[in-house]
Amino acid sequence: MPEQRSLVQPPSRSRRLNSKQALVRFGFRILILGGFAAFSSIGFERGLATLLWMSIVLCAVIGTIRREPVFGPILNHWDEAAAYAALYALVGALGLHAPA
Repeated sequence: MPEQRSLVQPPSRSRRLNSKQALVRFGFRILILGGFAAFSSIGFERGLATLLWMSIVLCAVIGTIRREPVFGPILNHWDEAAAYAALYALVGALGLHAPA
């Protein structure tokens, strides 16, 4: 009987990022989000909360498309989505305005 091969194959090692690259990407995105929120017409707090919410959705979509493991051994887009969600919760806990 021939060996059955899965149609879903994990990405090759060359397409995977290591945790250091994911942390640098996260820090760079936080700087960009802060910059855009600073010049937001709805105010820094609401602008930051809105951009964090959009980042959560974007990272979840990218993690799904790339079929990254949710609890993998290296940091990936799912971990970034969790970090953005934690920052979004912090913004809400501090009583800053969340998007309506």
